[in-house]
Amino acid sequence: MSGIAYPEPEPELSEAEKKSLQDQIALKLRERNAVLIAHYYTAPEVQELADKTGGFIGDSLEMARWGKNAPAETLLVAGVRFMGETAKILSPEKTVLMPDLGAECSLDLGCPAPEFQKLREEEPDRVAVVYANTSAAVKALSDYVATSSCAIDLIHYLDLQGKKILWAPDRHLGAYVAQETGADMLRWQAHCVVHDSFKEDALRDLKAEHPDAAVMVHPEAPAAVTAMADFAGSTSQILNKVREMDRKEFIIATETGIFYKISQACPDKVLIPAPTGGHGATCQSCAHCPWMRMSALPKLLAALESSQGHNVEVPEDIREKALLPVQRMLDFNQALKKHGSVEEMVRAGVRI
Repeated sequence: MSGIAYPEPEPELSEAEKKSLQDQIALKLRERNAVLIAHYYTAPEVQELADKTGGFIGDSLEMARWGKNAPAETLLVAGVRFMGETAKILSPEKTVLMPDLGAECSLDLGCPAPEFQKLREEEPDRVAVVYANTSAAVKALSDYVATSSCAIDLIHYLDLQGKKILWAPDRHLGAYVAQETGADMLRWQAHCVVHDSFKEDALRDLKAEHPDAAVMVHPEAPAAVTAMADFAGSTSQILNKVREMDRKEFIIATETGIFYKISQACPDKVLIPAPTGGHGATCQSCAHCPWMRMSALPKLLAALESSQGHNVEVPEDIREKALLPVQRMLDFNQALKKHGSVEEMVRAGVRI
């Protein structure tokens, strides 16, 4: 993970430039029968544009599912590359564009398909469950895909059937799931460079300054940080929990792009970014994914003006293989909703 090259920051735009670009992109979206699908971690002006144009903002799988059901012929995916690939896996008949195909993810980079395939061959008796933050090629090598919102339930379901798990790629989320389920999990050791940067000591100090604040943590964060959480869960779950909880202040330990939607949903609540810098650091709260910010407004416009260099392509053989574990996850979530609990699913003899 130490050899990862980070992208250069996108140029800062004035408010007038943002407004002009938003208007131009909105026009192009209509002309191309396209919709903008943005992740929670993209810049606020990108999420704002998705709201204004009837697009969608959400987690990676929510983005792909919404895109599949949208009547638009073209999906403009603002996020990182595996998100565009997942959209293409579920919507092969649609044109899927991304502002920058070079928008990587440290979890994806940390789990190359050839290395994952080698481990699969070394551990043939384990069921391979991969996090959504992986390439289409890695998904195609897996048995199930999981999101942070369903990982505990899915692993618990497999564990109750006596399955041993091969988990990839996030080490912190994997450790959290193993702790919560007690499952036999061989875990890949990649991490998200944003969530891995949250600091336990600095968070403790911040909590002392705001004793009434609830600490909300994404479980991609280190175990010591997650252990301090009043709630740990996916980005969508954090959003919903802030809305539900009867607290005024919230310390949020995930990418700060989520502040846009939480502020919309809960304008009366105080949101405090969790610290990523230790004592003496020049940046105390720098939880920004550099690749997410590559979905800048000028690049969105460029993608709509010319698809060249922006089309997401997934080879059909890879797409078909990757669709199977994704569909298993969707079927699992549907069955869980129907039966109410993993235990009831198992008692009912549900096999996915």
